[in-house]
Amino acid sequence: MKNPNTYEPAFEDTLQDDWAGDFGVVEVSIGEGPLRYVWFAALLVGLLLLGRTLFLGIGRGEFYEARAEANLSDEEIRQAPRGIIYDRFGEVLAENEPSFVALFDMREFLKNEDVRGRTLETIEESLGLRVNDVARLVEEADPDRFAHAIILNHDLSQSQVIALKSAGLPTLAVEEGFGRRYPRGSAFSPILGYTGLPSVEDLSSRPELGTQEFVGKSGVEAFYDEDLRGDPGVVVRRRDAKGEVIDEQERKKSEIGTPLHLTIDAEFQEYFFSRLESGLRSLGRQIGVGIALDPRNGEVLALVNLPGFDNDLMGGPGNLEEKQKILSSSLKPLFNRAVGGFYNPGSTIKPLVAVAALREGVIAPEEEIFSPGYLDVPNPYDPDKPTRFLDWRYQGEVDVSGAIAQSSNVYFYVMGGGTEDRRGLGIMRLREWWERFGLGKATGIDFPGEAEGFVPSPEWKEKKTGMPWLLGDTYNVSIGQGDILATPLQILNFVSAIGNGGKLYRPVVNRDRAHPELLADLSYLGSEIKEVQRGMQEAVTAPLGTANLLADLGFSVGAKTGTAQVRANTEENAFFVGYAPSDKPQIAILVLVENAREGSLNAVPIAKDVLNWYYWNRIRK
Repeated sequence: MKNPNTYEPAFEDTLQDDWAGDFGVVEVSIGEGPLRYVWFAALLVGLLLLGRTLFLGIGRGEFYEARAEANLSDEEIRQAPRGIIYDRFGEVLAENEPSFVALFDMREFLKNEDVRGRTLETIEESLGLRVNDVARLVEEADPDRFAHAIILNHDLSQSQVIALKSAGLPTLAVEEGFGRRYPRGSAFSPILGYTGLPSVEDLSSRPELGTQEFVGKSGVEAFYDEDLRGDPGVVVRRRDAKGEVIDEQERKKSEIGTPLHLTIDAEFQEYFFSRLESGLRSLGRQIGVGIALDPRNGEVLALVNLPGFDNDLMGGPGNLEEKQKILSSSLKPLFNRAVGGFYNPGSTIKPLVAVAALREGVIAPEEEIFSPGYLDVPNPYDPDKPTRFLDWRYQGEVDVSGAIAQSSNVYFYVMGGGTEDRRGLGIMRLREWWERFGLGKATGIDFPGEAEGFVPSPEWKEKKTGMPWLLGDTYNVSIGQGDILATPLQILNFVSAIGNGGKLYRPVVNRDRAHPELLADLSYLGSEIKEVQRGMQEAVTAPLGTANLLADLGFSVGAKTGTAQVRANTEENAFFVGYAPSDKPQIAILVLVENAREGSLNAVPIAKDVLNWYYWNRIRK
């Protein structure tokens, strides 16, 4: 027996995704038995007629009278299969499978009062949909398409097909259709996304859509939806006065959508996903990001976002409870952190600060800065109590390559903010250089949900806090802390440009799209970039290098680690960025572990295995 006052919360409150609105339900159970379905039918009819009286009775009266005189001729839209999605080597990542679709004919439901109760009873028993669910699906249908049947389920089981057909109701029909399938699992869900029936917002903003057409909800399924969606077919049926079909003709054949060939390497994507997943598990962490680019052209070779989600489940019928778990999860598996997450870049910003400092003449390549493990700034109010900015350990004398290799904070405090006897870059020149390398603006990748990041300024701080920009603010952003924010993709993209000698490419996931596309040609910084490349190589080869764990790989790597403190310095995000081979890079990768236990050390072993796999399976194969 059901609780007479059950309540199901609205899912849309738990997610930014428009799909969430498809499942917001508030329902009241009124008891069991045949009377229930009669009451349900009355409720549904009342709900529909109340909102559409003028539309159906007055505004479209002549229209429906003409249709009645035309021997009840009607059109049915035949779903078109979506374009197949392939990886860079032709492996299928998204495909179509024949399926059976349950259709609800609202006109027949309104016309045949004697079958309303049986219709709703059959729908609930066969499909698990209550009157509230049916009413919602009807209300979400666009009024101009109201003459067409409404999809109740787009992937029927054999038993459901038998149950619906054996019911023999003019209000319900079973048609052949297509279901979207993702044969390689959740490793690809952040890239591919999933599909679903169009929302009210979709139908309003895209008048070309039909209520039975599946649309992309996220990932490349959404970004390339217009290409992937096929051209639906049209079937014309004529009925007699009893509603029986007396003739059926195919007016227009459906056409499959355009195939999509991605730059993604499916086998590598699966390895990167499994290695990051196992690495997070061993650390007791759950959230991580992995990205791989080809520095020669900006192609995205892999894009990993954990935790992932089951896009077959999200795009399929039913499973409302499982879908709700995904939608309401505090881990936000549908949020693609690789392109949309904001992070302090931490020490991954230091190579870029070094390029700027060398070019602006703040320091020469061989010039050294002494780091005793801290930098004291005189306090004008109390000379005996200077303000101390910490290094992460004693560094001694370091030049630019040593500062990058050992990740000296003091060196970059001086490069960014300067001291009493040395002028640093200052916040305005730092901003200029960061923007040259793509920070503070979207990369323009052909993928939905990309964020711009944020590059702070004195004007912004004063407007937000009423406080002036201080030297300490410059020190903080010079080591990737403070208010500077970037997406993982932005970070990897500028590191990739350093690795390839100064060419900043627009990242791309569609291999058929015209590319490479230069965002900026910074190759005029060749001498400065070479010094930074040397420091990133020493991060691997030098005994005190922060990525020394990679020294035994058997091929050259340029790398930089980073640790960014978050949540009032109580947690740390661990970064690794690097490229290989260091002389002529064919791959650049980023690994991010959120809330790492041991800072950047947690990301390095994962990166080592990922680079090793790619080198021996792709570069040297």
